[in-house]
Amino acid sequence: MAEPLAPTSELERQLQLLSATFSQRLQLELPELAAKARQLGLGGSPAEQRQTLGQLRDQLHKLAGAAGTFGFAQLGARARELEQQALHWLDYLQDQGSGLHEFIQALQQFGEQRVEPPAPQDNPPPPQEAAKPEADAHCIYILEDQLDIGENMRLTLDTFGYHAEHFSSSAELDAALQRRLPDALIVDVNLGGDAQNGLAYAAALQQRLEQPLPLLVITNQDDFATHLEAVRAGAMGFFTKPVDLPQLENRLERCFTQQSGEPYRVLVVDDDDDLASRYSLVLRGANMLVEKLQNPADIFECMSSFNPEVVLLDVNMPDCSGPELAQIIRFNDDWLRVPIIYLSAETDITRQMDALLKAGDDFLTKPISDNALVTSVFSRAQRARLLSNALARDSLTGLLKHADIKEQVTIELERAQRSGKPASVAMLDIDHFKQVNDKHGHAAGDNVIRALANLLRQRLRRVDSLGRYGGEEFLAVLPDCEPEQARRVIDEIRQRFAELRFTVAGNAFSVTLSAGIASTTSHAGAGELLERADRALYAAKDGGRNNVRLAD
Repeated sequence: MAEPLAPTSELERQLQLLSATFSQRLQLELPELAAKARQLGLGGSPAEQRQTLGQLRDQLHKLAGAAGTFGFAQLGARARELEQQALHWLDYLQDQGSGLHEFIQALQQFGEQRVEPPAPQDNPPPPQEAAKPEADAHCIYILEDQLDIGENMRLTLDTFGYHAEHFSSSAELDAALQRRLPDALIVDVNLGGDAQNGLAYAAALQQRLEQPLPLLVITNQDDFATHLEAVRAGAMGFFTKPVDLPQLENRLERCFTQQSGEPYRVLVVDDDDDLASRYSLVLRGANMLVEKLQNPADIFECMSSFNPEVVLLDVNMPDCSGPELAQIIRFNDDWLRVPIIYLSAETDITRQMDALLKAGDDFLTKPISDNALVTSVFSRAQRARLLSNALARDSLTGLLKHADIKEQVTIELERAQRSGKPASVAMLDIDHFKQVNDKHGHAAGDNVIRALANLLRQRLRRVDSLGRYGGEEFLAVLPDCEPEQARRVIDEIRQRFAELRFTVAGNAFSVTLSAGIASTTSHAGAGELLERADRALYAAKDGGRNNVRLAD
């Protein structure tokens, strides 16, 4: 047998160790199977034979699912064949013909075979790219041949906290790309001075890059063919001119949030610890957080403390089956949105469907390749998080809803009182918002609200909490922040917001905001803190609007 390849990564090394452990485990389990087969050959009462056959079937089932995962593909396939024969004899045990004798012989040969450790896998699953460290500002390149449009876009994105650069031709952009790759690209479809249109240029550029860039497309053309061409070029956003810049920035924010979000949380429930350990390693190598659970009775504590976004659940477990545990999970309304993926060597489609109908969302058949496992879990977790965010957050702004942001005030106030560090809350309100709706329409009003939400997200820290408190009213919770520091930050946001230009039917307009700030005191409760911030906001309104006031 060829000598094992030297591990090329810590993940590969650990996977090889698990395979070696499983190989040692086979040295014990296979002789046990052979011994049970001999016991079956000795005869006994029908009840005793059924019990032995049931034990053989369970062991063969586990081997059929696990062996292929650890590199013993042929052994796993043979175990599956013998499992099906065991099921047959469980149904027709009264037939004591030569068939059962042949089955016993096959089992003994299977259990007495010599097993060699498999060669290391050449291609362990490539881990998903780890989240990029947070930079001071995302770099955005804009390819737009009309100078006024390109510069207005650049200035607006700078206001939102990005570092934007504008290029009038693909040749200028090519030169910039040699110096630095941006974090995202905005391309106009119609480039007057270029031989090729912007989409053709973007598609060729994406193919040259090792990792495609988030691409947003702007155009005068709103037809299906242009949309299709944009999709084929890898576009993540499509905007017709005149471009709603706050809406474009909102799409950029979504792109970056999707790239750098927190790792997905996965709970693996399997009574086979070796198999659960392998799944755990593979998923952790793909930048996911994983918890293992062997005792189903611990499900309540684990679901509450770990809060998984996906549950991987073995179907056949002693004492409590996978479908039974799935139904227990579904009793709790808080866990209804968590996808449950069954993992089993079960190939009978009827049994698979029966399991899915009992609270499951997907069924993966063991053995499953590492890449297939990562892809299945990642796609389910991604959809679960999108759904969870959609339900827990305001649909227009993506910020926390009223009740959730109020809860954050209580949490930060308690933390501030424990640590002795200050915390501030800022209540912001858009000035004359009713006039915006009356003059420009509710769609324009929604864009203004969305723009302020995006600006707050860009200008505040990750530790700060943001919520939509009311219609055009926002609440920011700023931990470890002195009153004067909070005033400076919020006042800068006020100035930046006033600089934004909104366009409706070719008419441009701007909007201002007012804000009130209150900070923690030794005895203030959350309700009192919010009341003080609200009074400060009304003082700012009474003082002429477009200003920031500190609470008395």
